[in-house]
Amino acid sequence: MAFEIEHKYLVVNDTYKEMATGQVEIRQGYLNRNPDRTVRVRTLGTKGFLTVKSRNHGEKRLEFEYEIPYHDAEEILKLAEPGVVEKTRYIVPFEGLIWEVDEFHGSLEGVTVAEVELPDTGHIYKKPPFIGEDITGDPNYYNSNLKI
Repeated sequence: MAFEIEHKYLVVNDTYKEMATGQVEIRQGYLNRNPDRTVRVRTLGTKGFLTVKSRNHGEKRLEFEYEIPYHDAEEILKLAEPGVVEKTRYIVPFEGLIWEVDEFHGSLEGVTVAEVELPDTGHIYKKPPFIGEDITGDPNYYNSNLKI
């Protein structure tokens, strides 16, 4: 069984851009936005992925992600519910963890969030200088709930 343990934060400045070791463009859509079992398709650069996630229980939830052919992901995106999310993801290594900082585009322009996946619950970690309010578990900031 695959568990994801993730913390999510609002971003307060753009120092992550200087700290980033890479960036990638992402398009993602939802085939099912039911909070008990979201199903998403995503293009990440030139790769495609299909992901199923369970409801969050605090910082933890089930996650199953499978790489699929890019062309298939593009076609499945056409079947997604309205509101395809477009964002640029910055990869920021900090104090032994990898932070993913997402700058949203389109109607979500100006929204920037950072998330870090932890090896286990209760893991103690230092936050980078761009981190603001903790929004872990706030359904208003789930990608599946963002208002496009």
